[in-house]
Amino acid sequence: MKLLNSHFLLAALILGLSACGTQETQPESEAVDALTVSSRVETLPYYGDPSFTPQWLEPGAEELDDFHRISTFSLLNQEGDTLSTVDLEGKIYVADFFFTSCPGICPKMTSNMTLLQEAFLEDPSVVLLSHSVTPERDSVPILKAYAEEKGILSSKWHLLTGDREQIYSLGRNDYFIEEDLGVEKDVDDFLHTENFVLIDEDLHIRGIYNGLNKSDINQLIADIQTLKKEG
Repeated sequence: MKLLNSHFLLAALILGLSACGTQETQPESEAVDALTVSSRVETLPYYGDPSFTPQWLEPGAEELDDFHRISTFSLLNQEGDTLSTVDLEGKIYVADFFFTSCPGICPKMTSNMTLLQEAFLEDPSVVLLSHSVTPERDSVPILKAYAEEKGILSSKWHLLTGDREQIYSLGRNDYFIEEDLGVEKDVDDFLHTENFVLIDEDLHIRGIYNGLNKSDINQLIADIQTLKKEG
């Protein structure tokens, strides 16, 4: 019996080491191909304030006529083209905030946003927006160089620059991406967050996700698929 138990433990150890080795060598890009996550609900909730309290409303409900929407904006992307809310009509998009010289969380956020680019590469109804929080430094040529370095496709993913006050107002008053509830901030207070925000075709917020967390990214991909079924 002791010999049998020893063989069993040895086999289990070998299988465990083999699994760990596979996990460590698996490329990040395979996370999308191996995705088995499903959306947590059949219909995503709506969010209308910084507390991100879910509002369970039916798509098309009368209450949505006066519900929070992303404000009208106009910014420049890495191609020097103007992108505004008019260009996003009928689109689902994911928004985040970054800057090209960020040495901390931004590289990981960009890497995880690349997974979204891969997942919806052939789907023109889904686009990605990354707003620079240092627009005075992140000019169009700098954003273009960054896009080329990171493999960012202009047809899918817009790196945005423009008026600092407009970008900061969008981040704090429209996307609610900071967690400092009740703390008054102005344009001089630096905006920095790892959050990704999911926006539907009518410019309503439908989800917020940790852009550094791979499981959150997988859930975001699944939730986009759920959102597409509403259309």
